[in-house]
Amino acid sequence: MAGVAFKNVSKIFGKDVKAVNDLNLEIRDKEFMVLVGPSGCGKTTALRMIAGLEEASLGDIMIGDVRVNDVPPKDRDIAMVFQNYALYPHMNVYDNIAFGLRLRELGGFFWQITHAAEAKKIKQDIDSRVREVARMLDIEKYLARRPKELSGGQRQRVALARAIVRKPKVFLMDEPLSNLDAKLRVQTRAELIRLHRDLGITTMYVTHDQVEAMTMGQRMAIMRDGVLQQCDEPEKVYAYPANKFVAGFIGSPPMNFIEATISADGTVGNDDFRLPIPEGNPAKGMAGTGVWLGVRPEEIFDAAIPSGVTPTAANTIKALVDVMEPLGHEYVTYLKIGNTSMVASIDKDTKIRMGEVGTFCLNIDRVHIFDKETEVAIR
Repeated sequence: MAGVAFKNVSKIFGKDVKAVNDLNLEIRDKEFMVLVGPSGCGKTTALRMIAGLEEASLGDIMIGDVRVNDVPPKDRDIAMVFQNYALYPHMNVYDNIAFGLRLRELGGFFWQITHAAEAKKIKQDIDSRVREVARMLDIEKYLARRPKELSGGQRQRVALARAIVRKPKVFLMDEPLSNLDAKLRVQTRAELIRLHRDLGITTMYVTHDQVEAMTMGQRMAIMRDGVLQQCDEPEKVYAYPANKFVAGFIGSPPMNFIEATISADGTVGNDDFRLPIPEGNPAKGMAGTGVWLGVRPEEIFDAAIPSGVTPTAANTIKALVDVMEPLGHEYVTYLKIGNTSMVASIDKDTKIRMGEVGTFCLNIDRVHIFDKETEVAIR
């Protein structure tokens, strides 16, 4: 196995379009790294540079201890799973899985004739590997079918099998679940986590879905406009976002952002409400500074329902309930406090209804403050 590293890597298209800008990122050996960001942020370009499908304009790409910038794709010992499956429609499932192995390990027709015994042994090994991975992914009964006879989820498993059977140093996955329906996406997500646990192969997984990033990655790297914003464990990215972009991208519903100012009394807010700044936050000494106040919807509670936050005069607000969206386990609730709007995730047992004014308490220890100009977190 081997890790992967980007060292000051940039990819420039044309004269000045920087799809990836000075990327420094290390994917550790046997790690499941998720590269996440909105469309056009450079994540797929980064993946394609590892695969050798795009050439790095600047910097070094390492697989293990080897600089692979000039190594042909076929010699990098990677396996890639594409968004559109990329299966051969004229081949059955067995041949789709075996094709890459045959190409790499078997010689041509005349070689097979002159090396019959060796060729027979290789074919038996390929057959054993194909059937083993088919059993692992529960597609053994589909080996004789062609891709058009399979469902989307079954095709995705075939694409995964074709990659796994290679036993490469590195797996590269480019939004492999985006074509699946919601239920199958959740199921396949769990299968991929289990497969990584069992196989232990270094994996780089690209997605724009922050739920996939949070649930699958051992670490996640967030990109924006070709620039790496933050790389850390999902829980740490969620709890300590590096900047306003990361804070708004990770979390569903997204974080509320309120234009606010810091007062000399150690509070932050606007004309509609103010909250005490958490102890130890350097923002306390920045009186008069304009900032962004960030509050996650799940840190706003119905004050009438017991929670981990005790309502006090300092952390309680009155708000008009504008809209409520029932999700079964909670209500996504749209609040108005004067001219300020916020979204809250409220417990399903709430008695508050649309059009009413309710009392809500906020978890002060988990509010976020971002510099108004740079949007970097102040903590």
